Amino acid sequence: MANHKSAIKRIRSNESKRLRNKYQHKTARNAVRALRETANKKEANKKLPLVFAMLDKLVKKNIIHKNKAANIKSSLQLKVNSL
Repeated sequence: MANHKSAIKRIRSNESKRLRNKYQHKTARNAVRALRETANKKEANKKLPLVFAMLDKLVKKNIIHKNKAANIKSSLQLKVNSL
């Protein structure tokens, strides 16, 4: 158990940040999944920049690694181009 006020506050803030990161990561994963399931090229082209922005924000906040985001973006771009 934490013995200092600052440690107790750190525990509280870490938990709130963890939940926020989890929410953002799950939202981005669902967006990627929805884009992969899209069969309409026009709709996929509309969703693509939004998903890319989500992934870039996760990288900026160190929620996912930049190479993982790059791999996901690359595979999504190939998928959309093949439609």
